[in-house]
Amino acid sequence: MLTRIGPALANLLNNAGPTVVLGSQSRGTLIGALVATHLGIGLIEIRKNDGPSADSDTWRYRTTPPDYQDRHLTLGFPKRLLQAGERVLFVDDWIDTGGQAAAAHGLTADSRATWLGAAVIVDALEDARLRRDLNVRSLLHNREIWT
Repeated sequence: MLTRIGPALANLLNNAGPTVVLGSQSRGTLIGALVATHLGIGLIEIRKNDGPSADSDTWRYRTTPPDYQDRHLTLGFPKRLLQAGERVLFVDDWIDTGGQAAAAHGLTADSRATWLGAAVIVDALEDARLRRDLNVRSLLHNREIWT
């Protein structure tokens, strides 16, 4: 199963030509690594409620709208990791409110990089506008799991 997840998610936005994968800590990073390996490109982990620990790098941050547990998370990564002109594919296991994907989209824009879309295993978004705006593609929709 693991050998198929990376290619399956990468193929959701076939021909988009990403140059880097963004994945939220922790499952997004694990799954993102499978996609990045399949595509032969780099991976950037978006840290949650974290920041520079021992380094002096400056970081980019965005705060999410309320998530499924009504939390606002601060997401970020060192600025030097995402350069202007990069083509970004966001990867995660599940999208519910879209808050983390929206914050990742904002971080991408802050970096002057190009957002290609979000590739997720399960789409549970109820907001069709957000799905369109973030260009969300999924392997499964939530309703397919619970029927």
